[in-house]
Amino acid sequence: MSQIVIGDYTVELSVFPFRKYSEADSEEKYDRIYLEEGEYSFTTMVAIKVSSTNNILKSALIAANGGGTGIFEKSFLTEPDRIIICCSDSVFCLSVPDLSLIWKTKADWATCFEIFKYKSDYIVHGELDITRLGHDGQIIWQQSGADIFVCLDPKVAEFTLTDQYIFATDFENRKYQFDYDGNIIT
Repeated sequence: MSQIVIGDYTVELSVFPFRKYSEADSEEKYDRIYLEEGEYSFTTMVAIKVSSTNNILKSALIAANGGGTGIFEKSFLTEPDRIIICCSDSVFCLSVPDLSLIWKTKADWATCFEIFKYKSDYIVHGELDITRLGHDGQIIWQQSGADIFVCLDPKVAEFTLTDQYIFATDFENRKYQFDYDGNIIT
């Protein structure tokens, strides 16, 4: 569980891995539920609760298909009136405090690991794709590599944003540089 503050609100994020949405989940009485249609078992479901002065104002449950994710320092972003969260293969943008879905975008074919603010847009570090999303959630560009963007060597920078470019390393230690327009530099 992670707690963050957005303006006057406390937002609590909890992850439920490898579950199928069921009636037991509806007993929690989430105000809003944003799940893929169908009878899926989700690798990740994220519960979000917004409170003010210890009173829960709204709650939501989100889930998408793809690989499992968690709540980490770089798996979500906050802005004054919204939260943007990586969940499986998608990125969700919810308003705060009412948790209405502003947009949802499938930003990777497998898993979205991290999200970074770049100007008014977002850069998503996915397993298979590096994606730039507009403030409205629309995909501006996507780039993939020869292998997944995961590096097992802890001494190697896996994913970094600099002033000039995005740096990524894949599973075979190949290095990539993309400019912010999606062009491959090296």
